[in-house]
Amino acid sequence: MDAQYWLDRWDKGQIGFHEGAPNRWLEEHVAMLGPGAGRRVLVPLCGKSIDLAFLAACGFEVVGVELAGEAAAAFFEEADLTPTRTESGGFARLVAGPITIVVGDFFALREEHVGTFHAFYDRAAVVALPRELRTRYSESLRARLASDAVGLVITFEHDGPTTAPPFSVDAAEVARVWPDFERVVLGGHDVLGERGTLREAGATFATENAYALRRVG
Repeated sequence: MDAQYWLDRWDKGQIGFHEGAPNRWLEEHVAMLGPGAGRRVLVPLCGKSIDLAFLAACGFEVVGVELAGEAAAAFFEEADLTPTRTESGGFARLVAGPITIVVGDFFALREEHVGTFHAFYDRAAVVALPRELRTRYSESLRARLASDAVGLVITFEHDGPTTAPPFSVDAAEVARVWPDFERVVLGGHDVLGERGTLREAGATFATENAYALRRVG
């Protein structure tokens, strides 16, 4: 999926991946990201996720990274927040209180753009990327994380289409993408009834799975 694919989807309003409430796994397991006060959480490919506001309400300093400026603007508008905007190094930064969204290419992100993070939250990033981009994604993510960072990763596992997101990412693929992290399966929910597009495309099962990660390498 190239950048234009996602820009076009936002432009056309094709954002079925957006959730209008905090993710259930995040609500249940946010404590594993650590005590909120003073901890920085990176949210790659964040869209306009309400999870950003949920994390901020838990006391975290939250930095989302999003390619589509339209999505970033929509988050602040829907949250009734007025961000300050600055631009540097090819990235725009929209900031309101403890929430920042950096607009630009995640793969081009450097420490001077965002700094270092204690934790990360991936709800719709790894499943949005084809297999050949996932190692590059995890390497870019790892470069922004502290040596003892933790993460909460939400994936889909399904038998639907393999050529478009959300891609099916199973436990073996999570291990391949994050080989230097301890991984604990937190559980899974049957979501076939909630994922109409997958069902219409022929999927006979779809599970949303959650993993707790801790960096060890």
